[in-house]
Amino acid sequence: MGGNLGDVAARLQDALRGLADLPGTQVESVSALYRTKPVDASGPDYLNAVAVLQSSLGPHELLQALLALELTHDRERPYQNAPRTLDLDLLWYGAYTCQTRSLTLPHPRMMQRAFVLLPLAEVLKSLAGHEMPVLPDAAAVAALAQAQGIEPAGLLDLT
Repeated sequence: MGGNLGDVAARLQDALRGLADLPGTQVESVSALYRTKPVDASGPDYLNAVAVLQSSLGPHELLQALLALELTHDRERPYQNAPRTLDLDLLWYGAYTCQTRSLTLPHPRMMQRAFVLLPLAEVLKSLAGHEMPVLPDAAAVAALAQAQGIEPAGLLDLT
């Protein structure tokens, strides 16, 4: 989850509440916020975080719910990689894999983006016993974070 237009921290906090309100869905864990230079894009710096959900929604239903939640936060898509008020990506859905026009799982670029890997590694530490994606080693993630200009930027509240 992320964004780079408006009061992004407040939008991310509100988005967490929206995620928790989805039918059959619970927010299990959320990372700290990370400030990130745009990757393959322009505009202001982004704030990013990763939330782990437990949901009875299927992957395509969950994606549709995420897109609907983005719209409640004035998300527009005037062109690819445009600055955004809120971006909610579905990164991984357990062992489920797919490649359709609307959804590719696991997310095709998550292993190349430190703004995903750093917060994802953070939340996975708290999920012992769950099926988890295999991430690059810590040194590779740290090098990617340094190259992409990632820095800690605060915390979100699950309540």
